Amino acid sequence: MKIQYLAVVFVIIMLPISLVFSVYVEGQVETLDMQISYDTKLDNSTYDAIKAFQLNTVNSSTSDLTNSKIRDIEAAANSFFNSIATNFNMVGYNSDNLRAYVPALVFTMYDGFYIYSPFENTLDEETQNRLPQDGSVTYAGGEEVTGLKPYIYYSCRYVRGQMDVTITYSLDNYITIQGYDKNGNPINDAGYLIDNISYNSSTGAITYRGIQITEEPQLTEYIGNNLYPYVKINGVKYYKDSSGNWFTLMNGSFNYGQGTFRDENNDMAYRYYLEALDFKKRLKDYGVEELTSENAVGVSDITDANGDVVYSFTDGDYQIFDFDNDIEESDSNFNNHRLAVIRYVIESNLSVALSNYNDYGTGSYNFRMPKLSEEDWDRILNNVSLISFLQGLSIGGKIYNGYSVINNNKNEEVVTEDSIYIIEDVNSDSSEYHRVTHNGLESMVNNNSRGVFNIDFERKSIGSTATETTYYYYPHRQLGCYTCYVAQTDSETPSNIYEYLDGMTDKTLAKLYYTALGRERYSMYKVFRNPEEHVNQFR
Repeated sequence: MKIQYLAVVFVIIMLPISLVFSVYVEGQVETLDMQISYDTKLDNSTYDAIKAFQLNTVNSSTSDLTNSKIRDIEAAANSFFNSIATNFNMVGYNSDNLRAYVPALVFTMYDGFYIYSPFENTLDEETQNRLPQDGSVTYAGGEEVTGLKPYIYYSCRYVRGQMDVTITYSLDNYITIQGYDKNGNPINDAGYLIDNISYNSSTGAITYRGIQITEEPQLTEYIGNNLYPYVKINGVKYYKDSSGNWFTLMNGSFNYGQGTFRDENNDMAYRYYLEALDFKKRLKDYGVEELTSENAVGVSDITDANGDVVYSFTDGDYQIFDFDNDIEESDSNFNNHRLAVIRYVIESNLSVALSNYNDYGTGSYNFRMPKLSEEDWDRILNNVSLISFLQGLSIGGKIYNGYSVINNNKNEEVVTEDSIYIIEDVNSDSSEYHRVTHNGLESMVNNNSRGVFNIDFERKSIGSTATETTYYYYPHRQLGCYTCYVAQTDSETPSNIYEYLDGMTDKTLAKLYYTALGRERYSMYKVFRNPEEHVNQFR
């Protein structure tokens, strides 16, 4: 056969194959482009929601309270659906269409989380009969509604001998323990779990990591153009005006009639470390040192996206409360176990929520829990965050199954190791604030330097009822250092902040940081406390 004939045969055979392959490749490229586009739209909508939550909580003096927190989260959820409808409007989806493809939103908080998803409203006959019968109630028993499900704590039960306790963990070292101790006695306690604290009974001195923690000068911050001294107790700031009267800010308005408080140096950090030392002693008396990971009840091993075991509750006999080691280290038994419990509780409840969503969906798509990456879990387990899911949309060659994780690193919920900034001179508005890891910062701090919670640099608002005007102000007027805060080119990234500070010869910076960290954590709202009794300690 002549070569010309072979060429014709080759073209006849290969041309259709090439055309089919070209169409296939083009389809795959379009599918990939759509997936990237949908990922971006989902990320943007999730960011808009978490930003709305941040703005609402920063400007709300009641954001710690459950009802107020639920209101802020529901507002964030509405922001998510409004944003996603806007982002997807160009591809033909509206808000009502997209809601059917969002099986769940997960808002992780300090010691638990909310799931925003459909559920069946349960009202017994007696409750329903007590509701107004004039048509003003728009819901009924057995009806499908979309909203926040009850708050789920990061809790785990442990049984060992006579000890039967439930421990609730948090995004830092604060735990709540309830149940029966090693002798069968009932316990109900809470506190921060910290090592490296010593107490001198003769002088009353508290030392943390070799640094004596003392009182600090009274705190001050701006409201409008006026500078006020204040104390922060259980999440509420009490200010003193020039006439000596104390007040709080209630959602942007002055609220007097708060009584009086001790007008002296701030001792919150001292109390933080002293109470942590006492709490550790009580835990030893309860016998929690004997608890191991195998004593955990109702949990299973944690696996990654490849199916490899990340943390084993069953095969590892880990002593959870390793008091003889540095319990605050990121790789301590306590920290690894704490993170594993939080991850298990979120993952197991979320899997059920996504699975149950199939009962409410009208399509043929089977909603399922995707495997989150280890990087995403690291972000979820270390700060307040929003996890959003979008599944079931057709993107050409396959069905879209995406999720997004966005952190909120400036909030009233938790004080992390990264939440403390250092002001060079707290008495000067023209001074700058720095990350604690700013290169050379240890040589820049002095007696006028102060550690401040990062949320206190955010813009806040106050309303005037007389003029019906809203004014905006900054509690601290110092600007962020460009090289370490904005560009982040002149800042270290240590894997362990404690080792980083321990390595400094001059301990001034470390003392400023540990004092601010203790003060802000002690001043945060805690459900376990009796608010009235706690406030009375400072009157």
